[in-house]
Amino acid sequence: MNQPASRRSRPRRWRLLLPLLAGVLLAACGGDNTRPTPPQPVAPVVPDPVLPPPKIGLALGGGAAKGFAHIGVIKMLEANGLAPDVVAGTSAGSVVGALYAGGMDPFQLQEKAVALDEAKIRDVRLFSGGLIQGVALQDYVNAQVGKRPIERLRKPFAAVATRLETGERTVFVRGNTGQAVRASSSVPGVFEPVTIGQYQYVDGGVVSPVPVDAARQLGADFVIAVDISSKATGKRPDGMLGIVNQSISIMGQRLGEQELARADVVIRPNVLDYGSADFTRRNQAILEGEKAALAALPQIRAALDKFKAQRLQAARAEAAKRAAAQAPQLPPCKPRPRFGLGRDQGDCIPAAN
Repeated sequence: MNQPASRRSRPRRWRLLLPLLAGVLLAACGGDNTRPTPPQPVAPVVPDPVLPPPKIGLALGGGAAKGFAHIGVIKMLEANGLAPDVVAGTSAGSVVGALYAGGMDPFQLQEKAVALDEAKIRDVRLFSGGLIQGVALQDYVNAQVGKRPIERLRKPFAAVATRLETGERTVFVRGNTGQAVRASSSVPGVFEPVTIGQYQYVDGGVVSPVPVDAARQLGADFVIAVDISSKATGKRPDGMLGIVNQSISIMGQRLGEQELARADVVIRPNVLDYGSADFTRRNQAILEGEKAALAALPQIRAALDKFKAQRLQAARAEAAKRAAAQAPQLPPCKPRPRFGLGRDQGDCIPAAN
C-alpha cells in the first residue's frame, strides 16, 4: 500500500537533523570545547651582549741579565696584535716593564739594551762591603721614563719587591718609578736594601719570582707570564751574582710554581744556561725571547678564544636572567567551571584581581 509522499520524506528529514541535534546536546552538556587555551609566556629574545676585549696583562719575571729576553717576547706579542694592556715586573722584569710602560716600543727597548753600558748602573760602595747601592739604576730608569711617577706612565705598571722586615710581598703602583724598580731589583747580598718610608725592601724574586698576581691586581683579565728564573739543574752557577740568583730562585721556586699556575699562558725563553751577569749575550737573549713567544702564539690564541667564549656564555646567561626578571607577567589563571565531560583539563580563565 502506497504511503503519502509527505510521510515518506519525514524519516529522511530526521536523519538530516540528527547530527545537528547531537551537536546541540553535546554543547549543552559539555560546554564550548573549542575555547582557546590561555596564552603561554614566551621567552624574550635577548641579543648577544657587546663585551670589551679582554685586558691582557704581562708578568715579567726576574733573572738579572737574562731579562733581555723580555724584550723579544714583547716584540713578538705586539707584532701579532697581542700588545699587553698592563705590565707587572719583578727584578729585571721591573726594569724592562717600567721602560715599556713608560712608552718605549719594543724596537726602542732593543736599541736601549744594545747601547746599555752596565758599568753605568753599577754604583759600588766600598764602605758597605762592596755592595751595589742602586742609585745609578734608579736614576737611569727615571731618566728613561721622563721622571714620571708610576701612576703617570702610559700603561698601568707594578713593580714587586719584598719588605725586608716582614718578608711580605709589596706591589708598587704609584710613586717614584726608578726607586720602585731599584727596590724590586735589589738582590740580597749584591745590592743594598732600599729604604722607602719606614721600611727596607729587597728583590721581589724572594716572594714573587714571576708577578702574575700583581698583573691581576692591575686589572688584567688574561695574564701572559714570562719565566726566566734560574732552576737548580745540577750545574754550579758562575760568580757571586749567579750564586745569589740561584739561591733566591730555589727559595722562591715553590711560591713561583703556585703563582705561575694562576697565569693563562707561561712563556719560557731558553736562557737557563745564560749567566746572570753575562751582558754580552743580550742579543741572543732577545732572540730567544722572540722564538719562545712565537712558539707560544697558538697556545695564547687558543686560550684567549676559550676565555672569550666562557665570558660570552656567562654574559648571555646574566642578560637572559635580567630580561626574564623585567618581562611583563601574565595574570594568574584559575580553572574554568566544568559543566560536563570532555573539557580540557588545562583550560582556564584569568583570575580576578
